[in-house]
Amino acid sequence: MQSSAPVTGRDLRRIRANPDFWYPVAWSRELKPGKTIGTRYAGQPIALVRPLEGGSVFALEDRCAHRQVPLSKGTVKGDSVQCCYHGWAYGRSGRCIDVPYLGKGKLPNGVRTYPVREVDGLIFIFPGDVTKAETTPFPRLAEVANPAYKTRRFGQLVHCHYSFMHENLMDMNHQFMHMKQMGQMKPRFLGQERGPGLVEARYSFARTSGKQPIGEALIFGQKRDNSEKFAHRDVMTIRTTYPYQTLHIQTGDNPPVMDLWIAYVPQDEAELTNRVFGLLSIKRPGIPGILDLAWPFLTAFTERIFREDREIVELEQNAWYEQGGDRNQEIFPVINSLRSLLVECGLPAERDAPAPVAKGTSSA
Repeated sequence: MQSSAPVTGRDLRRIRANPDFWYPVAWSRELKPGKTIGTRYAGQPIALVRPLEGGSVFALEDRCAHRQVPLSKGTVKGDSVQCCYHGWAYGRSGRCIDVPYLGKGKLPNGVRTYPVREVDGLIFIFPGDVTKAETTPFPRLAEVANPAYKTRRFGQLVHCHYSFMHENLMDMNHQFMHMKQMGQMKPRFLGQERGPGLVEARYSFARTSGKQPIGEALIFGQKRDNSEKFAHRDVMTIRTTYPYQTLHIQTGDNPPVMDLWIAYVPQDEAELTNRVFGLLSIKRPGIPGILDLAWPFLTAFTERIFREDREIVELEQNAWYEQGGDRNQEIFPVINSLRSLLVECGLPAERDAPAPVAKGTSSA
């Protein structure tokens, strides 16, 4: 076998995510009016603030300039947040606008602020160069705004480098792992596309044994057996358009029956843990209300699939810890293209240090 080490010779699992993109850092439902919450991007602590009187969300470095206490523990006052320790207040620009005991003296320096957008139930920040925020394209978020679809919002903390997540979704040969959930599926690789900032893979499938799960029947809107009639009928297209991933399934020129958008947001400074934000849009079938009634079954089905995926990528991450680096021997061309893309678009590690010690994994 030939090693899959990137052409740069750098360990892919040490490549940092490029911060010059819009990243989701929280669900809108997590941030109530008049409240603040703490979140993270690649080790950067971030306080999200929602004013009580309908003002837009703003984001600040989650550290008071005074004693470094998290501003996310503070109190929202109008269009500002007040530190819980000494009452220093910061406006949405990050400037310190009040120190209660200072009087009219010169106010101290403020804290960093981040560009923010709230779209389709997600709160995004731009953690990189703020001068690039307005000109950086914003991602299309599945079919969330389309009434012909019903969308599930999902995601959890996953203890692995974000590159493992990209590889897992792009390589549909791993359906072998999901046999208990989906039956035995035979994927057919239809080809790939490689362009600036993107890699795309296309597949079709045939079920060779086992029964169609209820969750899959809900996605396709019909029951299917293992006959040739349904073999390789649909095309699944998976694309990494850095730093996001999408997956959609469609038959011919018909609208997709499933449209997935997903982002993996690094949490720790070493970027060996990521928070997943996923939007899964399912096309509503012809019978009104049936998808809503069956939604719990589809939710349970997708949760079981995600649980298996999470467990396997965390096992991959643990192997990286134990071996002190990336020793993967990749032979699938589209995954090698993906690995090269992640190296090209990401940022190199500041230094090649020994692999950190594993900090534990999520429960399956």
